[in-house]
Amino acid sequence: MSPKPLALFVKHDGQSARAALTCEYKCGNACFHEPPNTSEGAYFGDIVSGLNRRGLIKGGAAAVLAVGAASALAACGDDSDAAKTPAPTPAGTPGTGTAFTAVAPNKEDALTIPEGYDQQVVIRWGDPIFADAPAFDFEKQTAAAQAKQFGYNNDFAALIPIEGQANGYLLVVNHEYTTGPMMFRGYDKAKPTDEQIAITKAAHGMAVVEVKGEAGSGKLTPVFGKYNRRITAETEFLLTGPAAGSAFTVTSADASGTKVLGTFANCAGGVTPWGTVLSGEENFNGYFANGDLASDPQGRVKRYGFAKGGTPNQWERTDKRFDLSKEPNEANRFGYVVEVNPWDASATPIKHSAMGRLKHEGATIYVTDSGDVVSYTGDDEKFDYMYKFISSRKMQSGTGASAMRHNLTILDAGTLYVAKLTGDHPDKIDGSGAVPSDKGFTGKGQWIPLLETGADGKGKSLVDGMSAAEVAVFTRLAADKVGATKMDRPEDFEANPYTGKVYVALTNNDNRAKDEKVAGVDEANPRKLNKNGQVLELTDNHTGTDFTWSLLLVCGDPAAADTYFAGFDKTKVSPISCPDNLAFDPYGNLWISTDGNALKTNDGLFSVILDGPNRGETKQFLTVPKGAETCGPIVTESHVIVSVQHPGEADDATPDNPQSHWPDGGTSQPRPAVAVVWKKNGGRIGV
Repeated sequence: MSPKPLALFVKHDGQSARAALTCEYKCGNACFHEPPNTSEGAYFGDIVSGLNRRGLIKGGAAAVLAVGAASALAACGDDSDAAKTPAPTPAGTPGTGTAFTAVAPNKEDALTIPEGYDQQVVIRWGDPIFADAPAFDFEKQTAAAQAKQFGYNNDFAALIPIEGQANGYLLVVNHEYTTGPMMFRGYDKAKPTDEQIAITKAAHGMAVVEVKGEAGSGKLTPVFGKYNRRITAETEFLLTGPAAGSAFTVTSADASGTKVLGTFANCAGGVTPWGTVLSGEENFNGYFANGDLASDPQGRVKRYGFAKGGTPNQWERTDKRFDLSKEPNEANRFGYVVEVNPWDASATPIKHSAMGRLKHEGATIYVTDSGDVVSYTGDDEKFDYMYKFISSRKMQSGTGASAMRHNLTILDAGTLYVAKLTGDHPDKIDGSGAVPSDKGFTGKGQWIPLLETGADGKGKSLVDGMSAAEVAVFTRLAADKVGATKMDRPEDFEANPYTGKVYVALTNNDNRAKDEKVAGVDEANPRKLNKNGQVLELTDNHTGTDFTWSLLLVCGDPAAADTYFAGFDKTKVSPISCPDNLAFDPYGNLWISTDGNALKTNDGLFSVILDGPNRGETKQFLTVPKGAETCGPIVTESHVIVSVQHPGEADDATPDNPQSHWPDGGTSQPRPAVAVVWKKNGGRIGV
C-alpha cells in the first residue's frame, strides 16, 4: 500500500519535526511538562551582568580506531591553558573530506546521499545475530526471538576493528526505546499483552555484532561471530562507585544495592582507548510509573521528571520494580554511564556512579599527553548542565586481561565537575540571536567540583549539605546547589582529534526566556524560544578547571537573522536544525546528525569545516527517510555509517497504515536500521 502524506511538522508543539508518538515513547513527553530544573541558582545572564557591573597512551589502539585514524587522536591531547588555542594540524588542507555535492532538504522516504556514492542496509530491527535465532517475522514476534535478534530504534554506533582481521569489525549499537503502536498490529496502548511487554524489554539495550567488510566496496555484512551479544532490560549489571550499596540503591530484590537488571534509554556513547564501549542512560525516567505516589519530601523524584500515573511501555504492569510506589529505589539504579567490554560476551557490564546520575546523552573520553583520562557528558534536558569527570587512574597499555581489568576501573575513581559559563558581551544579548561582536559569541567558564571518588570506591562530597551517595544519585540537585549554568539541552560531546577542542550539541529549548519563571537568554544560549539549537566549542584545560568557549553554529535557516555559521557566508551553507550527535572524520571536520528538524524537512548528517577561511561551512551529506532521526554517525576514510531511528514514526502511523516502507520497500513495515555509505569508485569520503 502507498503511505499517506506524513505530517512532518508536529502540530501539537509548533517546534520540531518529531511526532507526538515519538515524544511519548522516546522521552515521556518531556517537552510537554514543565522543565524539572526549577532551581533558583543564578543563570548565566544574571552572573555575567553582575560581573560587568562590578596524547594518547599507546596500547588498545585497535579499539580506538573505531571511527577512523583521526578518532584515535581524538582521545589524546595536551594540557595547554584554556586561554591558549592549540594550533590545528589536520591531515590535509582545511576542508579536505567535504568535497561532495550537498544533498538538498527533502521529505523523501529514502536515505538520500550525494551523487557518486552508494549505500547498503547493514542490519535492521529483528535481524538474527545468533545462528540459532529465527528469521524476523513481524506477525509472529516473541520475546525469546527478540533476545537473539537486533533490537529496536538503534542509536549510537561504534565500528571497532578486530585485531588480526583485515576486514573484520565489531559493530556496537544502542537500542534506545521501543514504540509499541509501530511494532505490533492491533496494539492496545492502555493494556499491551504480557508478551508484547516482554518483547519491548528484549528490544531495548545494546547489541554487539561482528561484521565483515567487502574488499573493493564499503559493504558490511553481519556474521554469527563469537563476540555477538544482546544486552537487554533484563541483563545483569554491576553498579560501582559511591551510589553502590547505599541506602538509595537497595531494593527488595537486591539487598546489596549493586546488582542491577538491565539498561534502557541508551542514547549516545563513546569508544574508550582501552577498547570498551560507553553508553548513556538518558530518558530513564519515562520507564517508572506513579512518581506522584512516591515519597518525595526533598523534591528528588520531581527533579528527575518522573511523571504521574502509568508509563507508555506499561512495564509496571508485569514487573513491580518499574512502579515507584512499590520500589522507590529502583529508579535510582538507572541514569548512569554504562561500560561494556565487547571483547567478552560473558562479561558483566558496569554502571559508573562516580560519573553522576542524570539523563546522560553519552560520554566522550579524552586522554591527555600525560595519560590523564577525562570524560565529558551532557544532561539532555531543558535548562540542565554540562559535566566533566577527571579520573585519578591512568590507562594501562596492552590488550591483555590484566590491563583490561585495570582499565575497567578507570571511571570508578576521580572527580566529577559541572560547568559554569560567563559571556564576554552580556549587554548585547537580547534574545534575538544577533551576533554580539565581530568575534561572535564568546566567553569563559569554570568546572565546579561536585564529588571525589577514591580508589576504594568511597566518595567525598564537595557540595555542602549532601553526602557522597546523595551527590552520586541526585547529581542534578548537587549541580543546582553550586549554581551551574542552565543550558539548552546539552547532548553529545566530541573532542577534535587535532586541536583538543571539545564540541557540544545543544539541541534546542523552546522554554528559554518563555516567561519570568524560567531562565532568560545568555551568550551561550542567545535565543528566546530556541527551536533550532546551537553548537558550542570549548577550549578546555582538560585536567584543570578553566576554559574558554565560543558558539560555532547558531542553527536554523541560513536566511534567518538569528543564525550564525562561525562567520561564514550564510548563502553558501545547508540549513541545519536541532544538532544531536557529533563525530569527527580523519581530517578534523566535525559531522553533526540532527533530531527533530524544526525546518519541516527530513533530519540529516552534515559536515562542518572548523579551520581556515571556510570555517563554519556546513554541508548536508545525507538525509534519512521521513519520520526518522539521524543517529550514531561514524565517518572514516571509506565509510559513513548512520543509525536510522524510528522511520515513518507519525501520529497516525500503525502497521495497518504505515507511513514509511524503508528500508525494505514495497508494502513492508518500516524497520529501524543501521546503514553504510561509501564512494562508488572506492575512493575516500569527501575527497
